[in-house]
Amino acid sequence: MQRNERGREPLFLLVMIEKIKILELINNALDGSDKFLVNLKITPDNRIFVDIDGDNGVVIDDCIALSRAIENNLDREEEDFELNVSSAGADQPLKLTRQYRKNVGRDLEVVTFDGEKVEGTLEDASEEGIVLRTKGTKKQAPETLRFAYKDIKSARVAIKF
Repeated sequence: MQRNERGREPLFLLVMIEKIKILELINNALDGSDKFLVNLKITPDNRIFVDIDGDNGVVIDDCIALSRAIENNLDREEEDFELNVSSAGADQPLKLTRQYRKNVGRDLEVVTFDGEKVEGTLEDASEEGIVLRTKGTKKQAPETLRFAYKDIKSARVAIKF
């Protein structure tokens, strides 16, 4: 391993090693549950942000349990950090196939990289993409549309009040 002039490992290597360790802790804690990691972000000032989701949703106790599992395996004497564990909120875009699958039957707002914005009911989510059924209007019949994940810029569950 190459060291800098002070004999220390470059910062980016330390962050990468830490991220791998945290990923391992998360995977061990979530293994065997219906919960899964959506996003992990570690900032240069050691703020750790973990977003999780679950096939049957996430409650605060799930976040607390994961936070404890991570925190109990990190040494604050070695490296100070701030840990934030939260559920992937309803206002957050869907990122994983598993999130799409758990939302089959719900309305989504999809924006493509071409700028097209479509709202419809998510009928299917496969490894390749999704199938949306639009509501239709007086002028246009409902349509069944297919989108590959690579063509989706963002997709969010449509919140109706």
